[in-house]
Amino acid sequence: MDTNPTALLLDLAASAQDLSDRDALQDLLATGHRAWCEGVADVQAGVDRETASLSDAQLAERCAAAGTPWEEGMTRGEAVSALSFTTWDAAPAAMAYTELEERAALFGVCLLGEELL
Repeated sequence: MDTNPTALLLDLAASAQDLSDRDALQDLLATGHRAWCEGVADVQAGVDRETASLSDAQLAERCAAAGTPWEEGMTRGEAVSALSFTTWDAAPAAMAYTELEERAALFGVCLLGEELL
């Protein structure tokens, strides 16, 4: 499988569609979680770079356009993080991970083992 988080998450979601084996789904979900974390970190770094030279007003406009208003009391860093998560959440990779989670949940599989619940 691919090491690019987006490609990997798409591959994992596709692989999960035909699986019902709990152990196999658990493995895919764990791998997917690591890829999700890597993907969101990549998006955060990209948004950080893209917004570094923006004024606060420009950043506020960018956040509003993305559907993530810069709310009163938020710091600039919080606004950038919110924008990053909104951007990532709309990405095909994040949607694929959600599909993977949902498929795993159909068979009672989650990231936390039963012994932890």
